[in-house]
Amino acid sequence: MASAKKLVEAFNALFLLSFNTRLLGGAEEPLYLPATLDCPATIYFRFDYPSSALHEISHWCIAGEERRLLEDYGYWYESDSRDLQTQQEFERVEVKPQAIECVLHWAAGLPFRVSVDNLAFPDYDASHFEHAVLAQVKKNLISGLPDRAEIFSKYVLAKHRPDAVLDEFIKQQYENYSR
Repeated sequence: MASAKKLVEAFNALFLLSFNTRLLGGAEEPLYLPATLDCPATIYFRFDYPSSALHEISHWCIAGEERRLLEDYGYWYESDSRDLQTQQEFERVEVKPQAIECVLHWAAGLPFRVSVDNLAFPDYDASHFEHAVLAQVKKNLISGLPDRAEIFSKYVLAKHRPDAVLDEFIKQQYENYSR
């Protein structure tokens, strides 16, 4: 199982020099800050939570070059007290990153569960969102992962399952999870 420390080490080994981007834990809230002349781009994740690290990495893996020049990739964020309409919009934009996050969790040997990130609905049924995320995972299995997500997934998987082939491993995890 991957620790937050090992995820930070893996990410920074892969992307600090090649993309001038580093991963740091210990933050009260997640945040992405673009690079400056004095500092590489920084992905902050909550405390020392591996799932928070993988979630933030997934956003970075799908952010294009222009988005990576903007704080938090230029996306809006509403607190965890969204109304139903805002919650549905949140889920619509979170499908792709959470599908990448799912694959990253599996590659790191960690369990995955979708996050609706909203405490205003304690009894909220997120099964429709979970199905949408899994449908996107399936699309990614067919079309391939974004390059940075694939690079990170292969690296992390090789650390704990050196004999595994990423595509085969993820397909098996998908089948197991979908049962």
